[in-house]
Amino acid sequence: MDYRQFYCMTLRMSIDCNGCYQKIRRALLQMQELESHLIDRKHGRVSVWGAFSPQDVAIKIRKRTNRRVEILELREAAGPGGADEQGAGGGQMPSN
Repeated sequence: MDYRQFYCMTLRMSIDCNGCYQKIRRALLQMQELESHLIDRKHGRVSVWGAFSPQDVAIKIRKRTNRRVEILELREAAGPGGADEQGAGGGQMPSN
């Protein structure tokens, strides 16, 4: 069993066109340590959830997309199936 810490990380990236969006999406889908992701094109934000090393994920995304990546927010999150200690406002992504 893997005991890495679960994180919710928000990144700022330049998402100029549909090609940029697809490149970022493909890079995120290839990363197995991510449980889920959300790409907000309008605000140029990418949110990822999972058990990972934040610096490693940011570097991987930077290398795979050839785009500047800025970490805006990093929060510890409850693992899958675990209760979130923060109570209100610390929502989890629903699993499909």
